[in-house]
Amino acid sequence: MPPGTEHAGSIYDLGYRPYDGPRLGRRHAVRTVYVESLRAAYGLGRRGASKVIPITLLVIGLLPAAVHLGIAAASRQDVDIVKPEDYSSFIEMIIALFVAAQAPELAGRDQRNRTLSLYFSRAIERRDYALAKLGALVSAMLVLTLVPQTVLFVGNAFTTTSALDYLRDEAPDIPRVLASSLLISGFCASVALAIASRTSRRAYATGGIIALFVMSAAIGGILDATVGRYGIMLSLFDLMTGATYWIFSAGHEYEVPTGLMFAAVVAITAVSVALVLRRYERIPA
Repeated sequence: MPPGTEHAGSIYDLGYRPYDGPRLGRRHAVRTVYVESLRAAYGLGRRGASKVIPITLLVIGLLPAAVHLGIAAASRQDVDIVKPEDYSSFIEMIIALFVAAQAPELAGRDQRNRTLSLYFSRAIERRDYALAKLGALVSAMLVLTLVPQTVLFVGNAFTTTSALDYLRDEAPDIPRVLASSLLISGFCASVALAIASRTSRRAYATGGIIALFVMSAAIGGILDATVGRYGIMLSLFDLMTGATYWIFSAGHEYEVPTGLMFAAVVAITAVSVALVLRRYERIPA
């Protein structure tokens, strides 16, 4: 700088300008968490690798319906129609794998990134956040449980001699399909989220959820064969199947009343939801 040149500077007092835009409030915040969590459950808006597992499991869940309909369309003989109350047992492992993969994604990401404090410092409350996450996982599960049933229902109608007669005769099953899908989705989602919300480690949460479903089925089967018929109540898979049979008032081979299995599913769901809410009330933010 040449000699004799004076320094010049300016001070601007901009002051503090508070946000004066629209305040959308608590309801909008909850809805946003729900929508973004539902999108995340299927990897929407994220890198391609995030879509592989959920989309693959959804396609696999559709395979039993697609294969059955393909056989029925190609066969010249009558093919037994797959009953809606039986379909969940075909894809029960797919359902377990889906919640094992996606519940940790919904519950653990914000814990790992330490962003929970940002949520709870705004209009949203801890209970709101927990219910939005749970609702998103239940909705994602409904896609997995309802879409194959819809494909099967429509496909069965076209494989019969009279589609209109089939639709008229089977129409009473539509509310039962909705109820059973909602029950299974709520049951699996709440149990999985109760486990996944306990840790930010995705591998631990996924392993714990898979272990719970698989080990409960193994222990329930062993106790049912050795100790007594009520041992089957320890199997989460059998509880879902029995509860579905109860909703459809369908015949079954269980020695345990399916109404009791339905009550057990409802009770476990309620306890799991309570555990999720309690966890987020106490989780460090």
